[in-house]
Amino acid sequence: MENSATATFAENIKAATAKAHTDLEALPVSVSVMNPAINNAEYITYLTLMRDIVKDAEENVFPILSSVVPDLEARNKAHFIDADLTYLGAETTATHNAFSTGLENVSVPFALGAFYVIEGSSLGGRVILKNINKALGHNEENGATYFAGYGHLTGPRWKQFTELLSAYEAETNTGAEIIDGANYAFEAIHRHFAQEQN
Repeated sequence: MENSATATFAENIKAATAKAHTDLEALPVSVSVMNPAINNAEYITYLTLMRDIVKDAEENVFPILSSVVPDLEARNKAHFIDADLTYLGAETTATHNAFSTGLENVSVPFALGAFYVIEGSSLGGRVILKNINKALGHNEENGATYFAGYGHLTGPRWKQFTELLSAYEAETNTGAEIIDGANYAFEAIHRHFAQEQN
């Protein structure tokens, strides 16, 4: 019975965020990292924008999940982006609070939904890594550590997190709030990426 509940919530959150996810992937900045003709300047732009989001979320939103996600610190990824930007010779300037601005009294379920989006990007990162490696020559050790995610453990760690997420939702009945947090995360990233076009 628990497995069907787990599958149902995983399906629910994926379906409920599908449009926001698709809209984000359609932005030129998002498309650029899958373009075989990407150059280092475009790659640096993407990493810099993503750093604003990830670093802000890790510092200002995700700490409230410390009692819910046991390996929270091990899932931090902003330092990977910093390492990639340093390798690429790009300046790591002060970040904009592109994620947390305007957020107040964030609940655990809402933060968990936002975490779902940032954590889930590790799966797509493995696909992007192949393109970055082929187009620019950067790899898991040098220049593309962020997209490398957890290496061969990316799939298992995602499964581990979605099981935790589903168990939390079943226990607390906060599915709507988790989904709100996930949609907020997609929209915050979309807003920040879209500004790059203006």
